Amino acid sequence: MRVPGGTRLRLVALAALLAFAVAGVSGAFASARRADRLARTAAVRPTIVLVHGAWANPWSWAPVIGRLQADGYTVVAPPDPLVGVQHDAEAIRDVLETIKGPIVLVGHSYGGAVITNAAYGVRNVKALVYVDAFAPAQGETILKLDTSKPGSILGGNPKSTFTDALFPGAPKGAADLYVKLPVFLKGFANGIARKQALIAYSEQAPILSSALTQKSGPPAWKTIPSWYVLGTHDKAIPPAVELFMAERMHAHITRVPTGHLPMVADPGAVTNVILQAARSVG
Repeated sequence: MRVPGGTRLRLVALAALLAFAVAGVSGAFASARRADRLARTAAVRPTIVLVHGAWANPWSWAPVIGRLQADGYTVVAPPDPLVGVQHDAEAIRDVLETIKGPIVLVGHSYGGAVITNAAYGVRNVKALVYVDAFAPAQGETILKLDTSKPGSILGGNPKSTFTDALFPGAPKGAADLYVKLPVFLKGFANGIARKQALIAYSEQAPILSSALTQKSGPPAWKTIPSWYVLGTHDKAIPPAVELFMAERMHAHITRVPTGHLPMVADPGAVTNVILQAARSVG
């Protein structure tokens, strides 16, 4: 049967309108699914908690913080009291308990010992990242680990390495330890620009001497997946000691040709490792 020309045009127009409507509905459903997927991804994104070590401050994380925030992560960099592994772990654990959802906990240097203890038993800590950091087993001390192989600044003459600062109420025989300038530049801040190193020296946060000999508790790395950034030119913690600790806890190891401050010398590499840990959380 022949369809009149006007009717045929109307039918074609109606078919086109129906196709457009179906496409619009399909597109709307696809957009809704995409938005829901993005929302679910955002909901499970971990918070990144960065813990600094001795003779540092949260400033040391600044280059990494900017990169993580640009990638959409929430970042917390609390001050580490630096008075003793157990006390400091409790202080960081208090911060962790304020955070809802999964956490990636990152520690630099002495901060590694702190996160090892702070994360123990905290269920929403899903990954640990060690950056040129101590990862002690139960009963080990910072001093014992650091001097187990040659090459550490802690293994030198204390009088030529540190300035002791006594203060009222300090435990008997303990004092705040500051690293002297020559040692700081060569053994702690090697590999970064001298201008940055001098600023870091001026802003260094001292550690209580007794913290170096305080025994560590049960380690969180036995049950939490771990990553390790190993600075191959580190002179504060011998790279051989770092490798021993990293292999012992079966960490994912990334070597970087930096000194003891890779988050300043190569923040991109450190950020990438943290992102690897963060993306494993799901």
